[in-house]
Amino acid sequence: MTTPVFKRILLKLSGEALAATQGFGVDPLRIHEIAAELADVHSLGIQIAIVVGGGNFFRGVATQAKEMDRVSADHMGMLATVINALALQDALEKQNIHTRVQSAIEMKQVAEPFIRRRAIRHLEKGRVVIFAGGTGNPYFSTDTAASLRAMEIKADVILKATKVDGIYDADPMLVADAKKFAEITHMDVLKKGLKFMDSTAISLCKDNNLPIIIFKLNQHGNIRKVVLGEKIGSLVSA
Repeated sequence: MTTPVFKRILLKLSGEALAATQGFGVDPLRIHEIAAELADVHSLGIQIAIVVGGGNFFRGVATQAKEMDRVSADHMGMLATVINALALQDALEKQNIHTRVQSAIEMKQVAEPFIRRRAIRHLEKGRVVIFAGGTGNPYFSTDTAASLRAMEIKADVILKATKVDGIYDADPMLVADAKKFAEITHMDVLKKGLKFMDSTAISLCKDNNLPIIIFKLNQHGNIRKVVLGEKIGSLVSA
């Protein structure tokens, strides 16, 4: 199959994905590998928006932030996502892909403010748009930001790239016989308390009938396979 099944996607990347085996910061080799895969997908004519996390630098709910005020810690996490967004923008532009970073926290010198209509126009012109700064509000994760932005730009699907190849009823890294769900509904995800995304993000997708595909990022070509309709990972739908 060479015809994409989606026209406009929102890809959710964790900050840890950019750190690769380093565990902290941005791994130059890994970020350029991801950018090359995205350039391949972009060449199919697919409109790509990205929400990137900041856990490779700072996470508001991490142990390092436990003595901090939650609002201050979350603001630091949002700034970490801006660093990642700028790094990813640079890697994509080295692939000759026009890219724009839009931040929910205004910082005119380094990124555009998030303006929904402008974001959609960028996508229509074939530019990749990276949404940074989360939602701009504390207490909301970048998963929730991904759900919100996906609905605002009318994306066809959220693609959540993770370390594992789908949704399991337990951590497959720790439980050998963990059961994988090829397909599951938003409601069942909430009922079972599955933790691949927070409940606010899942509820937003449920209320707006937005499908989510969870798949393994560290397998070359997986993003392309997903957008071409291959059955990999796990599908969450109504």
